[in-house]
Amino acid sequence: MDFNAHAREQLDALKEEGNYRIFAELERKCGRFPRAKNHGPVGAREVTVWCSNDYLGMGQHPKVMQAMKDAIDACGTGAGGTRNISGTNHYHRLLEDELADLHGKEGALLFTSGYVSNWAALSTLGSRFKNAVILSDALNHASMIEGIRHSRADKVIWKHNDVEDLDRKLAAVGPDRPKIVAFESVYSMDGDIAPIAEIAAVCKKHGALSYLDEVHAVGLYGPRGGGVSERDGVADQIDIIEGTLGKAYGCMGGYITGSKVLCDFVRSFSSGFIFTTALPPAVAAAARASIRHLKESDVERQQQRRQVARLRARLDEHGIPHLPNPSHIIPVMIKDPVKCRQISDILMADHGVYVQPINYPTVPKGTERLRITPSPLHTDADIDHLVTALNALWQHCALAHNHAAA
Repeated sequence: MDFNAHAREQLDALKEEGNYRIFAELERKCGRFPRAKNHGPVGAREVTVWCSNDYLGMGQHPKVMQAMKDAIDACGTGAGGTRNISGTNHYHRLLEDELADLHGKEGALLFTSGYVSNWAALSTLGSRFKNAVILSDALNHASMIEGIRHSRADKVIWKHNDVEDLDRKLAAVGPDRPKIVAFESVYSMDGDIAPIAEIAAVCKKHGALSYLDEVHAVGLYGPRGGGVSERDGVADQIDIIEGTLGKAYGCMGGYITGSKVLCDFVRSFSSGFIFTTALPPAVAAAARASIRHLKESDVERQQQRRQVARLRARLDEHGIPHLPNPSHIIPVMIKDPVKCRQISDILMADHGVYVQPINYPTVPKGTERLRITPSPLHTDADIDHLVTALNALWQHCALAHNHAAA
C-alpha cells in the first residue's frame, strides 16, 4: 500500500472542501499582548490577535512571569518524570491546594492539559464504576467524548442544555446503575451557558454524579474566578469540577477538583495521570500566581466585559451577524468554509488582524465562523479597526448583513 498516496488523496479532499487547516506562525510579543509577530510568506509583520484563549492576557502578567522565573531559578525546568516516579514537586501541591480552594472542594488533581484531565477522569470514572452509564451533553468537547468512549461505559446523549431531556433519560436508567452526568458551563463555539443549578438538581434527584467542565469559564466568572458555578452559587452542588490553566490563567495544564476520595481514586487508577510526565514546576508556580491574582482582582474581568459589549454593539451597527449569547465569546457567522478561510486570510494580509477560521469538524458544516475573543487589553481603536475591516470584507465577499441592525 502506498501510504503517502492515500494520505495525500485525503488531504486533497479536505482542501477541496475548504476545511484544510493552515496554522499561522506567530511570535507573541512580551508586554504587548494582543500584538504578535506573524512570520508569513512575505516576511514578518505585526498583527493583532483576536482569537486567543488567553482571555485576560495573564500569560504576560508581571506576577505570573516573575513566579515562573523564580521557580526556574529555584528548581530548574522539568519535573523529572511522572509523579509516580519522580514524586510530587512542592509547587504541584501548592497549586492543587489553590485549585481546591478556588472551587470550594476538598481536593484537586493536576494534569498536563485540559484535554488530558477530561479524558483521564471520565475514562477512569466510567470504567472503574461497574455497569456505569455516562450521560453526555450533545455538544460536549472532543476530550470528554474521547474519555467516555475509552471508558467503554454505556453512553446516553441528552439534548444540549435540555434539563427535561436529561431528567427523562436519567429516569430511564436502572436505579441500581451508577450514573455520571457530564456537561460544560460555557460552550466555546456558540458561547452559550448551561443551566447548572437545574442540571445539578436533576442529578441529585436521580443519585447521579455531576461532572462539570469549566475550562472556558475559570478565571472569567465568579467573584474569585471560580467559573459560572461560583458566579451562580452552585459550586457546592457539583461533584467534580474540571478546568484548565491554559486559557484565562495564561499558562498550561488541566485539573479536576472534588472530594479527596474521588481525586485519589482518579490519581490511583488513571493511566492518563500515572504514565504522564508531570507539569514543570515553573508552570505550576506561574499558574498558582495567576489564580491567586484573579481571586483578588476583578479589574481584568470588568474591562474584558466592557470590550466584549463594545465589540458586539459595533458589529450590530454594521449589521455583521454574530450569535447572541451571555458569554465572552463572539462567533461571527460566515456559514461557508471557503469564504471563512478567505476572510481570515485577507484580514491577516491586508489589515494586520489575526482571527482563525473555525470550520468542520470543530463546528457542523454550514455554521463556519470567526470566533472572536476580546480581551481587556484590546483597545477601542483595535475594535474600530476590526469592525471596519470586517464591514469592508462583508461587502467584498457578498455576505448577508443582519437587516435588523440599525
